[in-house]
Amino acid sequence: MAASGVKRPPRPAPASSGGMVRKLILALAVFLPALVYQQLQPPPPKICGSPGGPPVTGTRTQLKDGRHLAYLESGVPKDQAKYKIIFVHGFDSCRYDALPISPELAQELGIYQLSFDRPGYAESDPNPASTEKSIALDVEELADNLQLGPKFYLMGFSMGGEIMWSCLKHISHRLAGVAILGPVGNYWWSGLPSNVSWHAWNQQLPQDKWAVWVSHHLPWLTYWWNSQKLFPASSVIAYNPALLSEEDKLIMPKFAFRTYMPQIRQQGEYGCLHRDMTVGFGKWSWSPLELEDPFAGGEGKVHLWHGAEDLIVPVSLSRYLSEKLPWVVYHELPKSGHMFPLADGMADTIVKSLLLGDQPPQAS
Repeated sequence: MAASGVKRPPRPAPASSGGMVRKLILALAVFLPALVYQQLQPPPPKICGSPGGPPVTGTRTQLKDGRHLAYLESGVPKDQAKYKIIFVHGFDSCRYDALPISPELAQELGIYQLSFDRPGYAESDPNPASTEKSIALDVEELADNLQLGPKFYLMGFSMGGEIMWSCLKHISHRLAGVAILGPVGNYWWSGLPSNVSWHAWNQQLPQDKWAVWVSHHLPWLTYWWNSQKLFPASSVIAYNPALLSEEDKLIMPKFAFRTYMPQIRQQGEYGCLHRDMTVGFGKWSWSPLELEDPFAGGEGKVHLWHGAEDLIVPVSLSRYLSEKLPWVVYHELPKSGHMFPLADGMADTIVKSLLLGDQPPQAS
């Protein structure tokens, strides 16, 4: 009992349920967007040579903007070469995946080959501002840093093949000839008839349609889409065997069991794989169908190669481009899949066609 004359303190009024609900909604309104934003953001890259990042083990050159590109030289010494070639690797690959030109052919013709890690791959610094144009300018600056001279040959495979169109657009004055191998296509390039792009689109597995659609329309969602577990993400990233043609199944062991594979994604998947997708399938301000012959004077050629049984990159876009660009020398391999450049002897066939103008029989 309270002492006489001492008043009890007033009891606090019970909080209304409505007030509690409003506070809960306010808390969720603050917390949930922050949580969603955190889930959508890719982790920062582990840049080679930085504290906590992978070590630098290869030879690198520094670009004007401060980024580094790691590169690999093969073939004859540069100062003895008659032909200088830069090779641009494909998706989930690196500088070690250069076209396997035989040493015998390299010696016979005097071929020097320069391959490099594209930004974000292996030991090349990522480029957070990469575009379809920036990689072409990287190729040109790499050639200048390595003193390849005023002109050089260029070859690119798969996603690197798509980059060849950008090089033809932006640095054609530096090119002596180009080989485009199994190039990825952008289904939204202007000038592509809807029936052509739709047919090519429907050659993909359903999960790849979604992954590509997200890369084009919602690029900020690409990292989350390819790392979440609710829906099937890119089957190319997952190495789905359903993407392999019969010939690819025989060739794939050469590619799938590379000893250097852990290096390829070591800086983080966003700066290489996901950036590749958002740029390659992004919104381009121009289309390869708008290009004019870069070698109208006859001083070089553009060769386009594609396997008719390619289950990774539909052949139909390459067919259409070659029909509409009469200056492109088109080679379709009727029994080959996506990995045809690794088939025995195929690299030498491609190189001789590019350098010597040979027109080999159209066979796998």
